Amino acid sequence: MSDESRPARPSRTAAVIPAAGRGVRLGPGAPKALRALSGTPMLIHAVRAMANSRAVSLVVVVAPPDGAAEVKNLLDDHALPDRTDFLVVPGGDTRQQSVRLGLEALPEDITTVLVHDAARPLVPVDTVDAVIEAVRDGAPAVVPALPLADTVKEVEPQPSGEPEPVVATPDRARLRAVQTPQGFDRDTLVRAHEAIAVDGEGATDDAGMVERLGVPVVIVQGHEEAFKVTRPLDLVLAEAVLARRRASDGF
Repeated sequence: MSDESRPARPSRTAAVIPAAGRGVRLGPGAPKALRALSGTPMLIHAVRAMANSRAVSLVVVVAPPDGAAEVKNLLDDHALPDRTDFLVVPGGDTRQQSVRLGLEALPEDITTVLVHDAARPLVPVDTVDAVIEAVRDGAPAVVPALPLADTVKEVEPQPSGEPEPVVATPDRARLRAVQTPQGFDRDTLVRAHEAIAVDGEGATDDAGMVERLGVPVVIVQGHEEAFKVTRPLDLVLAEAVLARRRASDGF
């Protein structure tokens, strides 16, 4: 069969959510992804954020190695869109290992992969759709991002509490604050995970791994509500965003 007559490969999208970390910056207690936000674990908010996109047909949650059953029960206990399938797999010791385990669990017909932080529970569906559309239009790797509001200084790191000498002031106009979900052509992301060895804590940015292959990465417009919940003050802001959504559109 010639290339012209061969049926086009169907384009299915899956989201991988690494949620195996403990989130020490939020203090002791439950893993960060299981902390409650308006009475619902952040992980459930993040899963719903991915499943809200009609283009996402599968969400894979990568759970703590000893907590996969607990996370599976958590998903079963909360209302999730019927049109989306959900899968829970045990994670690894690092985020990079966990994402790779999520990739290995994907069905063969998945062609586009999103990697989303469980700690970004409020990303709007328009941002998710924009990332998917850019990948389907031919970009091998896509990252949502926002311009920086603050001036950034490059410094020479010093022991905690000591003054740090400034090395340079990058041009803010050329900098972006990166968010998730990051979107990828599946084959490109798999190749990056195969080529980039795990080193120490492993890679924390999948797009950065793709860049190291020499593959181009493009930016699409992010959203201010796709912030990462890492500190107690972020929880306060997230609660305020949810309250505003409920008041304005019945979220």
